[in-house]
Amino acid sequence: MAQHRIYRMTWAELYPNYVQKAERKSRTKDEVDEILRWLTGYSQEQLDQILETDTNLEQFFSQAPQPNKARLQIKGVICGVRIEEIEEDLMREIRYLDKLIDELAKGRPMAKILRSGGMLSTPGSST
Repeated sequence: MAQHRIYRMTWAELYPNYVQKAERKSRTKDEVDEILRWLTGYSQEQLDQILETDTNLEQFFSQAPQPNKARLQIKGVICGVRIEEIEEDLMREIRYLDKLIDELAKGRPMAKILRSGGMLSTPGSST
């Protein structure tokens, strides 16, 4: 099977798009970063360092220190496909992130976006 082109995109190429999408809807870069820390377990310092490298999306997700188990609660449709029906692990991880950023841009409260009422520990979080 041919590899999706998005897998080879660098995190540094994609990340600004997530931030811009959030900021266009009066949300913040800090909220995007909070979602990323919650989803992947990266610390803020690690996220900042990754932006300085050529880390692609496949590496970004495969090297995530502690993917949050609560991410399995993320359901719904993104790009016309039900997330829970995506068989490819990497594509499902990317779509989890897409869904969370969409919810942020739609004004959903962070506690609901993080599927925990904000009470689950966030590995690497500075909060």
